[in-house]
Amino acid sequence: IMIYVGKGVSPLVSRWCVQALKTLQNRSHLPPQVNAVRWSSSDAPVPRITTHYTVHPRDKDLRWEGVEMERFADEADVVIVGGGPAGLSAAIRLKQLANAQEKELRVCLVEKASQIGAHTLSGACLEPSALNELIPDWKEKGAPLNTPVTEDRFAILTEKYRIPVPILPGLPMNNHGNYIVRLGHFVRWLGEQAEELGVEMYPGYAASEDVFERGMELHAKVTIFGEGCHGHLAKQLYKHFNLRENCQPQTYAIGLKELWVIDEKKWKPGRVDHSVGWPLNRNTYGGSFLYHLNEGEPMVALGLVVGLDYSNPYLSPFREFQRWKHHPSVAPTLEGGSRIAYGARALNEGGFQSLPKLTFPGGLLIGCSPGFMNVPKIKGTHTAMKSGMLAAEAIFAKVTDESLQSETAGVHVPEYEQSLKKSWIWKELYAVRNIRPSFHNYFGLYGGMFYTGVFYWIFRGKEPWTLKHSGKDADQLKPAKDCTPIEYPKPDGKISFDLLSSVALSGTNHEGDQPPHLTLMDDSIPVAKNLAIYDGPEQRFCPAGVYEYVPLETGEGMRLQINAQNCVHCKTCDIKDPSQNINWVVPEGSGGPAYNGM
Repeated sequence: IMIYVGKGVSPLVSRWCVQALKTLQNRSHLPPQVNAVRWSSSDAPVPRITTHYTVHPRDKDLRWEGVEMERFADEADVVIVGGGPAGLSAAIRLKQLANAQEKELRVCLVEKASQIGAHTLSGACLEPSALNELIPDWKEKGAPLNTPVTEDRFAILTEKYRIPVPILPGLPMNNHGNYIVRLGHFVRWLGEQAEELGVEMYPGYAASEDVFERGMELHAKVTIFGEGCHGHLAKQLYKHFNLRENCQPQTYAIGLKELWVIDEKKWKPGRVDHSVGWPLNRNTYGGSFLYHLNEGEPMVALGLVVGLDYSNPYLSPFREFQRWKHHPSVAPTLEGGSRIAYGARALNEGGFQSLPKLTFPGGLLIGCSPGFMNVPKIKGTHTAMKSGMLAAEAIFAKVTDESLQSETAGVHVPEYEQSLKKSWIWKELYAVRNIRPSFHNYFGLYGGMFYTGVFYWIFRGKEPWTLKHSGKDADQLKPAKDCTPIEYPKPDGKISFDLLSSVALSGTNHEGDQPPHLTLMDDSIPVAKNLAIYDGPEQRFCPAGVYEYVPLETGEGMRLQINAQNCVHCKTCDIKDPSQNINWVVPEGSGGPAYNGM
């Protein structure tokens, strides 16, 4: 299901599609010739039939010849793309302002997941500063913040030992006053608050009949893009409006997470454990978390975050995560327990240096889409929420201005970016701007920790320089011939597990006959470059077993097989592909993971 975001964006933006709006009738299958998707590639010339229409337009593609392209259209004052903390906070704030001033304001929010919160995944340790501003009486309204942090620990891991490191007051990792949450449940609660205020919510809607019908075209004076990390539309906005002209490339990490129910004797509600070091080497950025939740049963959330600027193509973030669980300081907590959920998601790690221009005629960017995550804190929910609130306040003043000359022209809201630069978001991100890039030194992890201890703790980020990132993550892989393969232990089925049984716990599903959402710019490149030079890193950096190289039916050569059904929408393939040949686009509405409070 696709919609166009129209009237208030530019003519080009209004042609771009976003996922997940309930159509007037029903969404369904494409004509047979479009469903004949080629899911593999080889070194022989092949048709570009995995290429998305945003790259290869429909009017030049014979597969779409004769297909009716008429759309239904509707209008709103503000359209919000993405039902995460940022988008929902923007929606809530807009309606709070409108209701307080008794003004009519139609706010529509579209979300690609089947339910609000179903695609949400985070650690998560929530700093409640933005929530206190947005909904001061959140406790009375039943916000699912059930686990205040009671114990905060940090350590360096070696293969056999845990070395405690004190968390000094003022360091970013300090979690005093924060809450351990299941972020999907918190997002669902935010959705309920938005609906009560009158926000129109449109989560994904699955196909049901064999009639092709295009999704609704939705027009707005202003469109807010809060798609989350590495959004499909944001990629296009960056290019068309040159929004990244004056910033450094974004850098990312992949976060892998599991939920476990453990022995009650080992349960410490409110305990927060973070660590760095093993199983990652000193030059691979990353760390782990283990949070003890208080959700009515002895439950823990645990995971590993791996920076996607790693260089060894043989590294598998998923298998590093499974290996980490066997550490002597971790395994005893899990022994005798049962794993109940698994998922993965990419994270923005570029911080202050990588923030793009945030506004353009008819639209703006909020939340993790442009990258407001505070990496040293390992937190982005509070900054995402605040960015949505600031966007709402700036937009409301513009769209309700009685001197507005046109109801159809896209409204430009540069005041949003100006407000951000005066807010605590800007101060917070500026103060920690050098911590992540400080790890790019000979000593890696240990050099970065030294920098943090000296410059951040003493100077609080006021040093008169700004360090640079090492470049795009896709450019960091070394050829396989220059690297040593990594031997990972086999999973034991008790603490560590194989990939496919893990994906099964994510509830992931896509209709098998929908057009591809994992598309290629050129079908010949995976074998000719990725396999030939990097030994097929797609097979290892994907946390869902989507990509695999298999022998050609002729017995000579290999082809890339794309198991799109498994995709958990983490976007890692689009980010880390050394050829930048994979183009992740939105699948049909409601497709993807079905997380329950991840």
